[in-house]
Amino acid sequence: MRITVDMNLCESHGQCVFAAPEVFSFDDEQLYHEPAVDDALRDRVVSAAAACPARAIALSPGNTLT
Repeated sequence: MRITVDMNLCESHGQCVFAAPEVFSFDDEQLYHEPAVDDALRDRVVSAAAACPARAIALSPGNTLT
């Protein structure tokens, strides 16, 4: 699964971090995320995207992990 975060939409609510801390994190200035995750984290990432009040997280099929 590929993850894209539109930083122009992100309002730093942090709901994604609560839903999937293995994938999303904040420092003092911005959100960081893994660009791709394997299927083991799929449910958590889908929950994180759904929890985003700004709808800044887009998910697409595919995986660049080897």
